[in-house]
Parts: sequence; structure tokens; C-alpha cells
Amino acid sequence: MPLTYGFIGAGEITTAIVEGLSTGDAPEIALSPRGRQIGRALADRFPNVRVCADNQEVLERADIIVLAVRPQLADQVLGELTFQPRQVVISALTGVRLEHLRELCAPAERVARVIPLPPAAQRQSLTVLFPDEPAARALFDRVGSVLVPAAEESLDTFQTATATFAAHLDYLTTIADWMAEQGVDAEMATAYTRHVFGQLSRTLLQHTGSLGELTARHMTPGGLNEQLLADMRAAAVPATVRRALDRILLRLRG
Repeated sequence: MPLTYGFIGAGEITTAIVEGLSTGDAPEIALSPRGRQIGRALADRFPNVRVCADNQEVLERADIIVLAVRPQLADQVLGELTFQPRQVVISALTGVRLEHLRELCAPAERVARVIPLPPAAQRQSLTVLFPDEPAARALFDRVGSVLVPAAEESLDTFQTATATFAAHLDYLTTIADWMAEQGVDAEMATAYTRHVFGQLSRTLLQHTGSLGELTARHMTPGGLNEQLLADMRAAAVPATVRRALDRILLRLRG
């Protein structure tokens, strides 16, 4: 029988994964009633998607369960559910360790943790997975590709890196706002900033060497890029970023 995927929790990440799975030879997908509006929108778009009456119905219908609730709700939500030994549980819950997940999901024994990304919707997520559970790998290979670190603790480091998204976008906002302050039309400034860094992102994806090598390629001795980089280093911006990352990592490791 074809596998059915069940999702407990319906937010941005669930939406992205479901969108990625629901193209081509799409599997059956059972969605949690939580975030019912999101679930109904997905069910209206994709015939393979069904919104269940409650979370237990998701478990009754699905072979592979993806957990995507807020981590602070994990004990409450999962404690009310009855899992089956046959089920594979894949957790996207930040900071909830495998040992605790196995307790919450017993008697299901095949448990893995993942860090999925929004590009799963376009089947372009580079998903971090631990351990290398075959059913979890098969799922996330369908929506991109997979990285498997050597130890569970490394998941915290990868998760910390994802905490930089808003700061990176705020940096771009600062550039666009500065351009507008110099008299450039605000929409033009935003469009230009979006284009420049969007194209840079494509270069980044195609580059196979170190990031330091790519940095060097984008500046010349005595040039403008070198000047801005030197000013930021003199202002201890890299050190500030490292301290902020350290604080996030400490928070994740509790």
C-alpha cells in the first residue's frame, strides 16, 4: 500500500512541505485540524490532502508522522495521542531531543529530527536530518536534498544558523532605506537591492569553494567593497554576530 504522511501542526513549514509533496506522483496527506484555515486551503488546492477531525485521526490514517507544533506544546499535544509501533515519527520541533521524543511517541521507535526549510515548497530545501532514518530521507529527498550530521548535538548548530534570516533581511532593509535617504525612489531602491542580492544568492548556490574565496572574488585591493568590509570589521560586526550566535546556541542547549 502507498504510504500516507500525517502532519501534526499546520503552519508555514507544514505548508511548504505539503506543497512540495503534492506535485507529480503525490502521496496521501492527512493534516491536523490545528491551523484549520491553512489545512482547508491546502485541501482545496491538492486532491491528495485531507484535513482530519483531530490529531488522533491523523495518526490513525498515516504511516509517517511529521511533528510541527510549537516546541513548548510538545508534551501537551503528544501526550494526548496514541502512536503505533509501525509508525515513523519525524520531528521538526526545535530543541526537543530524540530521547524525549521517543518517550512521548512510544511505542513508535523509529524517530528522527529534521530542520526543514521553506524552499521545500519548490522542492529545493536542504533539510538537515538526524539520524539517517530511511523513511525520513525518502520524504525530504522528494522536496530537495538531505544533510546528515555526525551527531544530534550538531542540529543545534544548524538551527542557530537559521536564526540569522531576519538579521540578514534587516541588513538589506538598511541598504534600501539608506538609498532612499539619499533621494532614490524607495520602490526603486528596494527593487535594486532585491535584484543585486538575489543575483548574488544565485552565485552563492553555484559556488563550490569556501565562502572566504567568494568574498575575495567580490572585492579588489583599495576598492569600495574592501572599504565597507574593513569598516564593518573595525566596528566588530563579525564579533557581534559570533556572540549573538553563541547566545542562540546556549538557549537551544538549555
